[in-house]
Formats: sequence, structure tokens, C-alpha cells
Amino acid sequence: MAITSTQSQDHVRNVAIGRYHDDGTVAEFDIECGFKPRYVKIQNLAATGCTIEWFEGMDDASAYKRVVAGDGTVITTLGITPLVRGFTVGLDLDLHVTDEQLSWIAIG
Repeated sequence: MAITSTQSQDHVRNVAIGRYHDDGTVAEFDIECGFKPRYVKIQNLAATGCTIEWFEGMDDASAYKRVVAGDGTVITTLGITPLVRGFTVGLDLDLHVTDEQLSWIAIG
């Protein structure tokens, strides 16, 4: 039996929390939080109730996605991409709906 384990030795130095609301035509968007995140969680607090999470080491534009019905899956497109000073949120239509608020947390 082989065990593989990885761990980041950096201490948590940055945490940012915010909200995003788009009452126009929804599109991919960037959040600038001032640091490159190692973890991002975004929650639609309206009817869709969709949540996506991205962890350091995951591919760009990917995320773990859970819908209100409870179904969870790893998506490989339209997810979260880390940036030097923030992150990009892809246009996942379960998450990003016109005139619905998104809440997010990023940890770096």
C-alpha cells in the first residue's frame, strides 16, 4: 500500500470575503482580492443555491461544484482560475444567474 500526501507549509496570510451582483447580462468576471488565492469558495445565495470551490493544485477553470439538489461533481471548464492578485470566475450558469447575488471567500 502506498500513501501520497502533500501539504503547503505557508501560513494563512490573506483572507478576503465579498459579494458580487450582476443585474445585466452575466459573463465571466474577475475578482481582485490583492493576493493569489490558495482556496476559493463561491456560493449563490438565491434560488439556485449552487456552490463551487477551488483548491490550490486544481487545474485552471476547474472547481468542485454542488447544486441545491445535493449533486456534486468536479467541473473542468467554467470554474475558477487563480490570478496573481485575485481570481477569475467562469460563466457556469448554475452559479452565475442574472440578478442573483454571489458570496465568496478567498484564502491565500
